[in-house]
Amino acid sequence: MDVTAKLKFARISSQKARLVADQIRGLPVEQAIDLLILSKKKASKIIKKGLNSAIANAEHNEGVDIDRLRVGAICIDEGPTYKRIQARARGRASRVLKRTSHVSITVSEY
Repeated sequence: MDVTAKLKFARISSQKARLVADQIRGLPVEQAIDLLILSKKKASKIIKKGLNSAIANAEHNEGVDIDRLRVGAICIDEGPTYKRIQARARGRASRVLKRTSHVSITVSEY
């Protein structure tokens, strides 16, 4: 049984989030959470939030035993980019791109 949780508009670039996502793909859920807790990266907190949501969905909606779950698929897609302006010398301005991501986590039984 595959259960999915989606976290949209996370304020992190997808390239940075994929570094953490690649580490936990295919791991048992308990081991993945331990790895995310010990990681220093900002993306680990965001992905842990989505993983906890997927675990709760599996337990509450499908009645799946948590001890038998693993991270099946984790997909980090680009979200919309916020365009901001930073003041520069001589009255000019440069564009600052604040990137967002859509995180989709699927947990499955093994």
